[in-house]
Amino acid sequence: MLKKQKELAKRVKKQDDLITTYENAVFWYETNKKLLANVGIAIALLVAGGWFYINNKNTNNQKAANEFAKVFSYYDNGQYQLAINGVPEKNVRGLQAIVNDYGSTRYGNLAEFYLANCYFNTGEVDKAMAAYDDASLDAPILESSRFAGIAACYEAKMNHADAAKYFEKAGKSNANDPNTAEYLANAARNYAQSGNKEQAIELYKLIKKEHSSSAAARDAERYLDELRG
Repeated sequence: MLKKQKELAKRVKKQDDLITTYENAVFWYETNKKLLANVGIAIALLVAGGWFYINNKNTNNQKAANEFAKVFSYYDNGQYQLAINGVPEKNVRGLQAIVNDYGSTRYGNLAEFYLANCYFNTGEVDKAMAAYDDASLDAPILESSRFAGIAACYEAKMNHADAAKYFEKAGKSNANDPNTAEYLANAARNYAQSGNKEQAIELYKLIKKEHSSSAAARDAERYLDELRG
C-alpha cells in the first residue's frame, strides 16, 4: 500500500512539474511573442537570402561555364586577342567580359586564369600578373600553373629573385604535376641569375634526385658544372 502511495505521489509531482513548466512556457511566449515574431521573420529572411545566394551563384557559374566553352577554342588556337575581347558577331563573349560578370564563380575564376595567360602571350605583363593574382583555382595542377605564371611575369620584368621564388613554389606545390621538374629548373635558372648560386645548386641536385627521368634532370649536371666553376 505504501509503495502505491509513493508512486502516486511521484506521478502527481511529475504532473505538477509539467503543468508548471507549461504555464511558464506559455507566460514566456505571451511576453516575448513579438520578439519571437521578429526573430522568425529574420530567420526566414536569412534562409531565403541564403537559398537565393546559393541558387544565384550556381546559375551564374553555369552561365560562366557556357560562355567559357564558346570562347575557349580561340584561346586554344592561339588567337589570344579574340579570346580576350570575344567575337560579338558570333555571339561569343570574351574572357574579360566573363570575368567582369562572373568573376566570383568557379568558371569565372578559371576564365581569369586563362585571361592572364592571354595577357602574358600578348605582352601585357602587368595585366597578366594582376589576373594571376586575382584568380582562385581549386585544381592543384592549375594552381601550380598559376604560380608559374606569376613567376614568368616576374622574369619578364627582370625580377629574377621573385621569379625564382614563385617557380620554386610552383614546383613544390603539387608532387603529381608533370611540369614539376621544369618549374624547378626555371627556379634554379632564376636563382642563378639573381646571384643565389647556392639555392640554384640545391634545386638542380633535387631535380637529379627526385626527377631523374625528366629532360630537366639530363641538363642539370651541365648547369651544376657551370655553377661550380
